[in-house]
Amino acid sequence: MSDQILPKISVVIPIYNGENDLPDLINCLQLQTYPIEQVEYFLVDNASSDRTSTIIQNATQNFPQIHYLAETKIQSSYAARNAGIRAASGQIIAFTDADCRPQPQWLTELIAPFQNPNIGIVAGEIIGLPGKTILEKYAENQDVLSQKYTLAHPFLPYGQTANLAIRKEIFVQIGLFRPYLTTGGDADICWRIQQETQWKIDFAPSAIVQHRHRSTLTEFQSQWRRYGKSNRYLHELYGIKLMANVPKTEYIYSLSRWIVKEVPITSVKAIFGKANFLDLLNTPLTLVSKGARFSGQQSAQLPETAKIIEKIE
Repeated sequence: MSDQILPKISVVIPIYNGENDLPDLINCLQLQTYPIEQVEYFLVDNASSDRTSTIIQNATQNFPQIHYLAETKIQSSYAARNAGIRAASGQIIAFTDADCRPQPQWLTELIAPFQNPNIGIVAGEIIGLPGKTILEKYAENQDVLSQKYTLAHPFLPYGQTANLAIRKEIFVQIGLFRPYLTTGGDADICWRIQQETQWKIDFAPSAIVQHRHRSTLTEFQSQWRRYGKSNRYLHELYGIKLMANVPKTEYIYSLSRWIVKEVPITSVKAIFGKANFLDLLNTPLTLVSKGARFSGQQSAQLPETAKIIEKIE
C-alpha cells in the first residue's frame, strides 16, 4: 500500500487498572511506523481504581493521537471495546491490550492483508515478553499465546483481541461485541462474522505484539480457568465440544512416570547442559493448567445478559 491509499486506523485498547503497563504501552504506540496522520488511539478506561485515568489524560496532552474514553457502566473489556468502536472514525479497527507491547511495524504489517477486498479480519502474531519466572518461561516455551492455536480451531478460525483488526463496516453489519461477556468474545465476534457474512480471515505473522505472561501460580491458574470458562460459554453459544476431564488415574500415572522416569533422566541431562529446570517441571505444570482449565469450564455458566448483542447505532 502506498501512503496515498493507506486506510485510516482506529486502535482500541481497553484498560482496567493499567497504571503499571500504560507507560510502556504508550511508548510503543508513539513508535509505530504507520503514518501518524492516519491513526487514532482510543484508550478506554473500564472503571479503573488506580491512576489509569490520569495517565491516559496526561498522554493526550503530549500525543494528540491518543484519546481518552471511559466505560463505567459495564465491567467488561468487550463493553470497553464497544465504546472505542462507536467513537472510531477509521476504516479499520485494530485491537490490543494494556499488557501488550506492539512492535514498531505492528500496524503497518497488520493492515497489509486488507489489500485483498475479501478480507474482513486480520490476526497478528502474539509472542511472550522475555520472562524471569519459571511460569513465564513455561508459557513462552509452550507458545501459550500464539494465534496459531486459535486460527486452527476445529469449529472456525479466530484471532485473539490482543492482536486483531476488523473492518469497521462489519460491525454495522453484525453488531458489536457482546458487552456482558467476560471471556470468549474474540472467538464469538470472529465466528459471527464468518457465519453471517462472506468476509474472510487472514493471518499477518509479521504484525507482532508482545504480551506479558502470568508470573505467579495464582495468575497462571486464573488464566487457565478463564480459558475453561471460555470453552463453556462458546459451547453454550455454538455447541463446540467441551474439554474432557483428566481422570485421577491419568494424573497419578503422569506424576508417577514423572518422578520415576522423567526426573532422573532430565536431571542427568541437566548435568551435561542438555536440559534445564524448566524441562524438569514441564509435566506438573501441564497437569496444573489442565486441571485449572477443566475447573473453569465446570464452574462457568453463561449469563443470560451475555447473549445480548449491541448495535453500533
